[in-house]
Amino acid sequence: MDKNIEKQIDEILTRSISQVLPTKEEFKNLLLSGKKLKIYIGADATGPQLHIGHATNFMLLEKLRQMGHDVTVLFGDFTAMIGDPTDKNAARIRLTKKQVAENILSWREQVSHVLSFDDSANPAKIVKNSEWLSKLDFSDLIDLASNFTVQQMMERDMFEKRIKEAKPVYVHEFFYPLMQGYDSVHLDVNVEIGGTDQTFNMLVGRTLQKKYNDKEKFVISTTLLINPVTGKKLMSKSEGGFVALNDSPNEMFGKIMALPDETIIQVFIDCTYVSMEDIKKLEKEMEDGDLNPRDAKLRLAGEIVEIYHGEDKARDARDYFIKTFSQKEIPENVAEFKIDGESKKLAEILVESGNAKSLSDARRKIEQGGVSIDEEKLTDAQAIITKEKNGKVLKIGKLGFIKIAF
Repeated sequence: MDKNIEKQIDEILTRSISQVLPTKEEFKNLLLSGKKLKIYIGADATGPQLHIGHATNFMLLEKLRQMGHDVTVLFGDFTAMIGDPTDKNAARIRLTKKQVAENILSWREQVSHVLSFDDSANPAKIVKNSEWLSKLDFSDLIDLASNFTVQQMMERDMFEKRIKEAKPVYVHEFFYPLMQGYDSVHLDVNVEIGGTDQTFNMLVGRTLQKKYNDKEKFVISTTLLINPVTGKKLMSKSEGGFVALNDSPNEMFGKIMALPDETIIQVFIDCTYVSMEDIKKLEKEMEDGDLNPRDAKLRLAGEIVEIYHGEDKARDARDYFIKTFSQKEIPENVAEFKIDGESKKLAEILVESGNAKSLSDARRKIEQGGVSIDEEKLTDAQAIITKEKNGKVLKIGKLGFIKIAF
């Protein structure tokens, strides 16, 4: 047995891993057997951006791909239109086909920073589950549903909670785990990877894979990025707090620096390639008071930005952060925003300059006091910028700067 391969497998089975079902030992033996496995990860197209929490799974998938396994990323375009009830106190808003299609336009590019789709020998593949789920008829759905009881579905915490709070549980929500489970059947996989919040859905797929294909499916539950003090998710698309894979270098660096100190080590483990040996050393140095958490976060932010934007831009983002945040300086070479005409709405400037994702996002930033000119806060979301502000520097948040030009 090659000791290097066994060491590689041991790290795969420990780093960012919460649970392996049926057992970690059985899965290790399967990996050591040399058999080429079919492994997949699914992500629902509920928004246009993926975040570094998602990347934990893609990084794991890439390690398995490099070992020679057949790996697939499933973009859940059909299941996104149903809505995963996981961790939800109310039914998700169902998306239209158009919304879903728009959401996944740049997903391949976002994921490609950590997962190779272009390897000539063994590229990762992308599939969309509308290709098969949209073809199921009513008799197929009845057959799927016959494998589970209402009691089994009601074991999900969020359903029990809603019932106790007299909140509705819709019948279509029961179909979500069935649809995700059927993905495993159609792809005929050996392994599914997902966050701990997806364990129930993945186990449904394990049951269906045994029935339809008479095959064992291993379920790998990966750790979620959780603040150990508050118990809340660090990366939440629905709540707006996340580091997106396509954030600009400066925005990504700043968001990571804003993370609570108690989350530093877990983010190192789940979102970087830094060795576990080095991470343990960092952890001890912080515990002993030999390393300031701020300096650890500077390294963390640099490691993550380098993955998605390269070494040069990571270094520039670090310099930008230190100058604009630590030293409170306006950076050199601030980008100009050219305004045609006599005036323009402040909210529109934020959106068109890339400093807000939408008009509602711009209004929120303005009303919360995050926008200023020459230290003067602009809190009126209806504010108009006129020629008298020509040449002034508009500051958005802690790291965004643009020079007004007419």
